[in-house]
Amino acid sequence: MTSAPQLHTGVCVRVPAKVNLELRVGPPRPDGFHSLATVYQAVSLFDTIEVSADRDWGIEVVGRTAAGVPADESNLALRAAHALADAAGIDRPVRIRVTKEIPVAGGMAGGSADAAGALLACHRLWGLDLSPAELAAIAAGLGSDIPFLLAGGTALGGGRGERVVPTATRGTYHWVFALSDEGLSTPAVYAECDRLRGAAPVPQPEPSADLLAALSFGNAEAVADGMGNDLQEAALSMQPALAGVLEAGLSFGALAGIVSGSGPTLAFLCRDAESAIDLAVSLTASGAAADVRKAHGPAAVGPVEVATCR
Repeated sequence: MTSAPQLHTGVCVRVPAKVNLELRVGPPRPDGFHSLATVYQAVSLFDTIEVSADRDWGIEVVGRTAAGVPADESNLALRAAHALADAAGIDRPVRIRVTKEIPVAGGMAGGSADAAGALLACHRLWGLDLSPAELAAIAAGLGSDIPFLLAGGTALGGGRGERVVPTATRGTYHWVFALSDEGLSTPAVYAECDRLRGAAPVPQPEPSADLLAALSFGNAEAVADGMGNDLQEAALSMQPALAGVLEAGLSFGALAGIVSGSGPTLAFLCRDAESAIDLAVSLTASGAAADVRKAHGPAAVGPVEVATCR
């Protein structure tokens, strides 16, 4: 006879994916990263992170997009929990359960979202009182997108992306994401970007004032006009078939189409919710994209709440 799973109190948090409305890439830095100017927006594709006290450290990964995600010490969520414990000077092992819906290796920061969720959940579970700035500093040491995903919304990112400043945004933005069967390595995409640029000098990146103004007015058409990604050419070079999907999405009525982050997920901004439904149907019915997701932004993190977990 199989015994029922033991239930115990833990902390649960939902963390969103992100899309870069704009991603401007500067020259390589001495530390191997690139200077960035980006506009992040969190979108309503969520991973769920459950954290509970246990005798030993461990992690379990389940869900729609769990395939290929490591369930060992290399997992970024578990690394985040260890980093917070080290910073707080505590030794309280946890068991982490990640339920994945965010695409993996798709340019939507799924691993970073899981790390942000683990930081927030462990912070609550352990009863810590770190300031947002202290938590963001730990996040920045783990990955460039993680500080943004501690809160979500819409924000400017500087440095290598880890310096985050919330930006004024009105309205709701409706997205369709076309997923790829094959992921792209972020370091490889940056390396391809450098190769394609050659030896020409690269200026320090600056965010677009027009895009920020469009967001502050809630003008989706103007936001579409301001979108851009300096990594797009590199991603298309590595996966040429993406160009046809971009063309199809625009022909079916998207306001704009862009490679999300380092790709290969493609993000299409739509005029409204009805237009997003029409685009998703058209992309799948035509065979242009086998797997699409609708979402809206800006999305928020949370709530971080006590829950009964397996």
